[in-house]
Amino acid sequence: MRCHEVDYEIFGSEMQLVEIELDPGETVVAEAGAMTYMEEGISFETKMGDGSEPDQGLMGKLFSAGKRMVTGESVFTTHFTNQGRGKQRVSFAAPYPGNIVALNMAQLGERVTCQKDAFLCAALGTKIDIAFNRKLGTGLFGGEGFILQTLEGDGMAFIQAGGTVIRKELNGETLRVDTGCLVGFTDGIDYDIERAGSLKSMVFGGEGLFLATLKGTGTVWLQSLPFSRMADRIIASAPSAGGGSKGEGSVLGGLGRMIDGD
Repeated sequence: MRCHEVDYEIFGSEMQLVEIELDPGETVVAEAGAMTYMEEGISFETKMGDGSEPDQGLMGKLFSAGKRMVTGESVFTTHFTNQGRGKQRVSFAAPYPGNIVALNMAQLGERVTCQKDAFLCAALGTKIDIAFNRKLGTGLFGGEGFILQTLEGDGMAFIQAGGTVIRKELNGETLRVDTGCLVGFTDGIDYDIERAGSLKSMVFGGEGLFLATLKGTGTVWLQSLPFSRMADRIIASAPSAGGGSKGEGSVLGGLGRMIDGD
């Protein structure tokens, strides 16, 4: 194997974390700030790049860091290595409620394309790169924009998704989904954008103006609750900047504010 061979266990149901077990000398690469806890014997180092090309020069590392900036990710990744004599564990969690998807890259054709902020962690040797959508419509109206993230390797990789995760196997079929609900897909799947029905449906249907179409043969992962959708609901329910409130039970809420002197 080109990648380190790590063992893992996922804990929780809807707010999951993944615990990675490292043999002596093994390393896992993670998104900056994703670590939850680590056992004694684990050391960590912040580096530019994913470490998949150890002979990469300074310019190569700078170029790799620049591509991560384009995706909105941190310029750096954190490398956790077991420096002890026995097995040691380190865990990682997503920054929002959802699930963690374990990807056995060797069984998935060694390449998975996912939304740009989906990566959580992976065995050392996994290449984390970006891919630009070639079609103008997909880039302008797709939930992922022009940029998608690609993971390449033959080890374990882990991505994060909001809400419940559904895995779909397509065999020459077509699947239409909300653009924000797409998490990732394997090679053999063609990703495009189409208009969401008639003009009335687009304006009043509440499903957005466009849908993502996935065609071909391969695996697709979908999420039930995109973070952007959850954030929109939180913002809509939050008190206004002027101090107003949309609290439930408006009459009692108003009396309470009067008593408090608000």
